Amino acid sequence: MKMRFLQLCVFAVALMLVVSCGSKNRQAKANEQPKAEVAQGTQVENQPKKAEEVKEVKKGAVVEKPAKVVKKEEPFKEFRTDLPKAPREFRAAWVATVANINWPSKNNLSTAQQKQEAIALLDLLKKNNFNAVIFQVRPSADALYHSKFEPWSYFLTGTTGKAPSPYYDPLEFWVDEAHKRGLELHVWLNPYRAHHSNGGQVTSESMVRKAADHVVRLRNGMYWFDPANQKTQDHSSEVVMDIVKRYDIDGVHFDDYFYPYASYNGGADFPDDASWNAYRKSGGNLSRGDWRRDNVNKFIKRIYTQIKAEKPFVKFGLSPFGIWKPGYPAGVTGSSQYDELYADAKLWLNEGWIDYFTPQLYWPIDPPKQSFTSLLKWWESENKHNRHLWPGLNTVEVRSSNKIEEIKRQIEVTRDVTPNSTGAVHWSIAGLTKNPLMLKALYEGPYRAPALVPASPWLSANPILKPTLMLTKQTSSVFAKWLHKQPEQVFKWVAYARYGNTWEMEILDAPQTEYSFPKTKNGQKLNAVAIKGIDRLGNEGDYMAEEITE
Repeated sequence: MKMRFLQLCVFAVALMLVVSCGSKNRQAKANEQPKAEVAQGTQVENQPKKAEEVKEVKKGAVVEKPAKVVKKEEPFKEFRTDLPKAPREFRAAWVATVANINWPSKNNLSTAQQKQEAIALLDLLKKNNFNAVIFQVRPSADALYHSKFEPWSYFLTGTTGKAPSPYYDPLEFWVDEAHKRGLELHVWLNPYRAHHSNGGQVTSESMVRKAADHVVRLRNGMYWFDPANQKTQDHSSEVVMDIVKRYDIDGVHFDDYFYPYASYNGGADFPDDASWNAYRKSGGNLSRGDWRRDNVNKFIKRIYTQIKAEKPFVKFGLSPFGIWKPGYPAGVTGSSQYDELYADAKLWLNEGWIDYFTPQLYWPIDPPKQSFTSLLKWWESENKHNRHLWPGLNTVEVRSSNKIEEIKRQIEVTRDVTPNSTGAVHWSIAGLTKNPLMLKALYEGPYRAPALVPASPWLSANPILKPTLMLTKQTSSVFAKWLHKQPEQVFKWVAYARYGNTWEMEILDAPQTEYSFPKTKNGQKLNAVAIKGIDRLGNEGDYMAEEITE
């Protein structure tokens, strides 16, 4: 009996071991069945029924049955192609601060009101496909920015030397807001005017008092720096370069006020006897007119050279009176900038001391004594270094029975005369804000599509690197996102989409790095996308393009 009991116990233990081993073996076989890991874009069909049919691989690799797996083609593929050229044209407006012509509308506005007006002007330019603004920051030896050289402007706060309150820097604000909208901002300075007759009383804060030994009074109540005085040249140079160094501007701009118009001094000669006599005593042998022109010539060349040494990408532009001399071209009559303002703008253009030239051609196309077209063609014939020739248009009060059609015609003329670098500057933004029909005609006519600013090939710049493009299919669109290793290089993007055989493009401001393209347009399927960067000088970088293969 005892033996029988022992035998039964041994059998039970053996049976338990067999059952246990079988269970472990079944679990081990189950664990041998691998889970298929499928990479994006790959389809795996007919999951294997037997372990021996499955190939075991490392983590992250595709598990497949070679004979039965169908692998899809990649939906996007990089390629090279010929992209269409983006339209180019300089489209700018002057914003005058002297006498509160354009901004601020009054000299007693609050900081918030000033900002609101500025944003409204910039929004108007952006909305209507302009790409630049020329903003007056030094109307008369004063400053619409923080300056250690000259006082806050009377036209800003109503008191010379008084900062805005609550404090802000208007120029910094204008630069930031312009760039947010993809607009170039050029600072406009009057190099020699020391006090405007609308600028309030002359106080101890004024440069009239601080620079009394090289400032003269004119009969119309204005004060003027003597351009021949070395202190004038040094001070004006310091003012310009202070702005260039401290602000992220795109250009420096001088207008037509060099030596003043004779009418400012009641027809009398400019009162520079002291500097003229000193020049003669030092052995100078130029005529008085040549001596005056030489003073201005030296200053213009100096400013151009200094700007390029500090920031080569900052353009230097000039906007002289539109007639160099009567008779140039033949048949033209009128005032002479050469003999009255002592501004030899023809020389500056001939020598390439500027990056863009904006003669004030404020006459219609078909007048008896001046002709917009003939003057523009003459200036182009003097453009020996192929600088930008972007004429100034009198959008406010051009002498014509139909102002709107006249301005539209003048824009077309500039495109014909200067096809390689077309553009124009409108005097002033009031011609747009106070004439909605003019603005509408430009937007629906010559400015109906956005345009890049023409490139300046004589100015050095680093090559723009190729961006990285990533596409993602969505329900009704393809979402594009791009990256750039040096985003600070890029001022604009041009995004391209190909529908059928036709490329379409969008000009985008640099902060934007994504865009959604409809999958179909006008019955055509989207089959390719491309992106390229544009730097602040208008130079194009290499592009990235991808085909959409399904």
